[in-house]
Amino acid sequence: MSMSLMPILFSSLCTGLGALPILLIKDISHKGKDVLLAYTAGIMVAASAYGLIPSAIKLSNLAVLVIGILIGTFALTLLESVIPHVDLDNSRHSSKHTRVVFLFLIAMSLHNLPEGLSVGISNVSSSQDLGPLVAFAIGLQNVPDGFLVALFLVTQNISRFKAILFAALTGMIELCAGLIGLFFGGSFEYIIPYGLAFAAGSMLYVVYKELIPESHGDGNERASTLAFIMGFLSMVVLTEWFR
Repeated sequence: MSMSLMPILFSSLCTGLGALPILLIKDISHKGKDVLLAYTAGIMVAASAYGLIPSAIKLSNLAVLVIGILIGTFALTLLESVIPHVDLDNSRHSSKHTRVVFLFLIAMSLHNLPEGLSVGISNVSSSQDLGPLVAFAIGLQNVPDGFLVALFLVTQNISRFKAILFAALTGMIELCAGLIGLFFGGSFEYIIPYGLAFAAGSMLYVVYKELIPESHGDGNERASTLAFIMGFLSMVVLTEWFR
């Protein structure tokens, strides 16, 4: 059990680590933010298509994969309809407002729930290599997530140190979800492929619904497309390298 905790801790801490550069960067251009979002999208698609989906099929069958992906998509759709979405661009020009910041943090934390579950569940899989692989993929994706959280909070006149703290707290949401996945997956082995497919569907939903439109809406389509491909290839190469 203690060895299973290490990948969960790693992926969760990457969110806080990704927020640290905010101490050195005073501002970031709109194009830079779009490129970073697209790069993140590429990493998430690779993690889903190259890691989670093949693993779910390997552990079960195509029907389970389809069901899990649809449940993940429906869950994210339901959560987003309950909690209002906060647009990054519209929010960065608004005054400091507790409710806006709170809603943004909830939205970002929601993205971490399926990721944490997938890390926890994969670490009780019968495949010994699956847990570290999924944790590495999601941990790498969490780095730019942490930076974006910290950047948004700084634009809301929150101090850089508090911004890093809040970014790290969103990572703790993933840690809690990972522990739930670790316990739940260990108790019900058959649910593991559903959990992996659920995480894949959730991540794909976030990519298409949030990251791609956000990175392609202000004339930076070409740079964002190239960044997406580089993010995808980076994840594939790193996954093969550390496999």
